[in-house]
Amino acid sequence: MNFPATIGKRVIQDWRSMARIAGVIVAAFSLAVRPRYWTPAVRNVFSRQVLFTGFEAIRFISLIALVVGVSIVVQVQVWVSKVGQSAWLGPILVAVIMRELGPLLTNFVIIGRSGSAVATELANMKVQGEIDVLDAQGLDPFVYLVLPRVMGMMVSVLCLTVVFIVVSFVSGFASGVVVGSNTGAPRMFIDSVLNAVQPRDIFSLLTKTLVPGVLTGAICCVEGLSVKGAVTEVPQATTRALVKSVGALFVTSGLVSLFTYL
Repeated sequence: MNFPATIGKRVIQDWRSMARIAGVIVAAFSLAVRPRYWTPAVRNVFSRQVLFTGFEAIRFISLIALVVGVSIVVQVQVWVSKVGQSAWLGPILVAVIMRELGPLLTNFVIIGRSGSAVATELANMKVQGEIDVLDAQGLDPFVYLVLPRVMGMMVSVLCLTVVFIVVSFVSGFASGVVVGSNTGAPRMFIDSVLNAVQPRDIFSLLTKTLVPGVLTGAICCVEGLSVKGAVTEVPQATTRALVKSVGALFVTSGLVSLFTYL
């Protein structure tokens, strides 16, 4: 009976963890729509979170997008001769980058760069007793720490994904010109991209950016605040946050693609 009991215990733990994360997300959104909770202190934390997660990651995201755009066009140019036609380049970039790679790679960068930082920061605050100090000062730790981080993560992922897509498209077009593809005029390329974008692509893009962004913020906050008091728990909490965030990203991306394009 040890094996079934272990499986059942793990299932119950996972269910409670998902319920806790869902509760955090619902609570964050319910507070976010109430202006009275956006005090100057909360807005300051939100601004700093967007600055660190979004603005400071633009150069790194742009570099990755540049490489991805060039790589896709070069590889397709080698294997598919039809990419030389101007009508094909835009749809290929839309299908590969806008639908899948853009949201996926951007979320990976945010999880590794900002998710780990949020989990570690909150875990250290919990160990050092700073959470209790905030509570003693009359500040709600959830409103001051969790709300701006979850919202900031969501906004940053969406904005960085848009930057990723734009840079990838521009670099893809430029590399097509360099390798000698018949990409046509820039206006023709833009028209081919716009014609390839469908309403379901917009829905998929928004879902694959907003949902994983919110999940990453909630998971990292929950895991960071779940430590008991030992410093050795901090790296463990960070590891759990990263693993769960990556798992949530893959599940969300797979489900959205399944229900949107099949």
